[in-house]
Amino acid sequence: MDFKDIIKQLGERSVKIKESVKTEEATKNAFIMPFIQALGYDVFNPLEVTPEFVADLGIKQGEKVDYVIFKDKIPTIIIECKWHGAALDVFNSQLFRYFHVSKAKFGLLTNGFEYRFYTDLMEPNKMDDKPFFTFNITDIKDNQIEELKKFHKNYYDLETIVNTASDLKYTNELKALIHAEINTPSENFVRHFSKQIYNGMLTSKVIDQFTVLVKKSMTQYINDLITERLKSALTKEAETQRNDQEQQNTTQIEEAARINTTAEELEAFYVVKAILRSKVDGERVHHRDAQSYFAVLLDDNNRKTICRLYLSASKKAIGLFDADRKEYKKELTKIDDIYKYAEELLSTVNVLEGTAMALKG
Repeated sequence: MDFKDIIKQLGERSVKIKESVKTEEATKNAFIMPFIQALGYDVFNPLEVTPEFVADLGIKQGEKVDYVIFKDKIPTIIIECKWHGAALDVFNSQLFRYFHVSKAKFGLLTNGFEYRFYTDLMEPNKMDDKPFFTFNITDIKDNQIEELKKFHKNYYDLETIVNTASDLKYTNELKALIHAEINTPSENFVRHFSKQIYNGMLTSKVIDQFTVLVKKSMTQYINDLITERLKSALTKEAETQRNDQEQQNTTQIEEAARINTTAEELEAFYVVKAILRSKVDGERVHHRDAQSYFAVLLDDNNRKTICRLYLSASKKAIGLFDADRKEYKKELTKIDDIYKYAEELLSTVNVLEGTAMALKG
């Protein structure tokens, strides 16, 4: 199971057992320890994960961080855990204090569902007020899983994460801002657009009018963009299907051109047909030639193969079918040897006819 599947499975499991987890300690055991394990760390090895790590804070001695993750004996992530029903905003300052006295480069504040990663982008050794990476494990996106993977023990590289942390932080903030402006356009946002198309004075009444228009226009634009993308995707899919069909047709034509039905194969077909006359009408017995064998079919249906004939210059054989429709071969010295297997051929027809009757019933 790859990392993506592990994280997705962890999110699904969290939803299922959520109601049974009543305390902060239970949250650690049920959600956070499995998450740390998913990152490749051994939660039972104190050289990799230390619970209740003592972080002395000036006059406050004996303060403990819930977990510290070590990489090559160096603390990399301090983790502050809360009960899964707790809102995290009020606990930022607590993690801030721990970060200040720790050598770890990253702080993680979590309630087992929401995960907030912090670092010191704004000022060295001082944790930023806002996280640079956040996600909810029950609704984690594929691109977020790729970012989370960078914290995995096998892929952890401090420089790589730090280099992308700034972009992540501002991208997330911009996305939140865009989301807010689309749903509830601010006056400055409305003014930015309205002053470019409205020549009069932007009074309160005009701003109110354009607020509605801006929101409506943004929504329509996004819907049009989605529709266009869908049309483009459907067009590409249809084109791919056409190309696949054309390729399949070309392959079939090329294969048919390479097939050469011999007089010997036709002779063998007529022998089989003669054997089956006592059981079925001869018009129901057909043949289809392939590169590797010559098939005799009931009702010209590939799923009703009666037998297969393998008639090469060096070796001849007939492929028969048992009651479970498994093929087995019998060697032929001459075409008339097919008569030796009349009973098997008639038995196969009985099976095929029985199956057909069962389906009709």
